Amino acid sequence: MVASDAGTNGGFFASLLQLPRPARVLAERRRGAQSLKAADVLSSPFGGLAPHLLPPLDLQEVWAAGVTYERSRAARMEETKGAEDFYDKVYTAERPELFFKGSASRVSGHNGPIRIRRDAAWNVPEPEIALLVSAHGEIAGYTVGNDVSSRDIEGQNPLYLPQAKIYRESCALGPVVWLTDEETAPVFDIAIAIQRRGSTTWEGKISTSSMRRSFADLADWLGRDNVFPSGAYLLTGTGLVPEPGFSLAAGDRVVITVPRIGTLSNVVVQGG
Repeated sequence: MVASDAGTNGGFFASLLQLPRPARVLAERRRGAQSLKAADVLSSPFGGLAPHLLPPLDLQEVWAAGVTYERSRAARMEETKGAEDFYDKVYTAERPELFFKGSASRVSGHNGPIRIRRDAAWNVPEPEIALLVSAHGEIAGYTVGNDVSSRDIEGQNPLYLPQAKIYRESCALGPVVWLTDEETAPVFDIAIAIQRRGSTTWEGKISTSSMRRSFADLADWLGRDNVFPSGAYLLTGTGLVPEPGFSLAAGDRVVITVPRIGTLSNVVVQGG
């Protein structure tokens, strides 16, 4: 969504996701609509007066899956003292780890800020593919996600996971949503670069072909005995985790690129 968009009453995505085949419906509705230059919108600073991108959600909840890549499994076992078996077992279990990540008030869009907690010393980005799930439980689209996490808080005790994961600006989505009716799940390449004072301090690449679970399986588990009248986002887990000892710092820029969707860029701010 663009900040200059008018008349949606805060429920554009919600109303769209209540329809069958939202990608087709949107394509029909936008014929003849006024268009903006993508380059201009993507480069506009967040929160300015010029048209700029907002987080692509309004009434949707954001959920997340964990330990869906081997690297994530290893990282969780590294950080957790005395509960390593939990993460080892969930990686191979039939039931995935799913948890609530946040709502629109906690999510940033492209060029918006992402926050590190003031009471945490080990904070990392987690680049992921986010599924856009319709009110009917169908995968309606994909976007780029960043599940910012405080690893030291989660590592102290798995019961602290909500505090490590759910707080103001702890999630970023964008820059756009790729709506699709395709039944076959695409394979995405994900790249991340963390820039600090003009230099790249950490980077990595991975493909969703390395995932332990399928997108459809994760969406199915999310919908079991649950209801999402406005649709939902589901972050699908990360396979890119910085080494122990690396932590985000205020002023860092996190750049996540998925060639088939776009680049999500956010600057880190310090909680306080």
